[in-house]
Amino acid sequence: MLVKTKAIVLSSLKFQEKSLIVKCFTEIDGLKSYFVQSAYSNKKANQKIAYFQPLTIIEIEANHKNKGTLEHFKEIRLAHSYYSINTDIVKSTIVIFLSEILHHAIKEEEKNQNLFSFLETALLWLDTHDEMANFHLILMMEVTKYLGFYPDVTEIDFPFFDTKEGYFTPFQSVNSLTEHETHLFKKLLDLKFDADQKVFAGIERQILLKILLDFYTLHLDGFKKPKSLEVLKEVFS
Repeated sequence: MLVKTKAIVLSSLKFQEKSLIVKCFTEIDGLKSYFVQSAYSNKKANQKIAYFQPLTIIEIEANHKNKGTLEHFKEIRLAHSYYSINTDIVKSTIVIFLSEILHHAIKEEEKNQNLFSFLETALLWLDTHDEMANFHLILMMEVTKYLGFYPDVTEIDFPFFDTKEGYFTPFQSVNSLTEHETHLFKKLLDLKFDADQKVFAGIERQILLKILLDFYTLHLDGFKKPKSLEVLKEVFS
């Protein structure tokens, strides 16, 4: 079936000498993987490769056979040409890290238009703002809403958060955050992209990042911690 849709590039893998396998999160069909033949072999190779950088938002026309096999693009163009993400070392590091997170977190081959809209809006915000020290933390927290394991805040006044059960509790258990960690976690739950970026110290961001990665690991089968984690830590150290 021939479809036209926006898509967010989650990963691209070089195949043999000249081709690519590109994994995208599409607006109308969810997760899809595409085979790009001869991506490196013609005069427009650099332009073509640029379409498939991490979390690039593209508009595509593609043949979707929906048989669990690799699909094929018919037409591709940029939906948004980023102003700063590809040239700012901090932003590009954040994007590489988040692309790995989403690559391992989004599993379902079905439409999730709300998640797509959130990611598109978030990426365009990142591209046009310079204060983004907490961006990756906020995005990771917000994405849990769309993947089905956002924390239950019914009893948010309790002093401990149980990461396995996903709710706040008056008693500390083997799966609970400490009281200090829970305090930081609560602050993150209230945070928006345009909030004061100095609300956390660097060490507090490291603590929260570990909490979120552990939270994802508990609630998503097969989730793997990103290879770019150490690079991100260096950027924000």
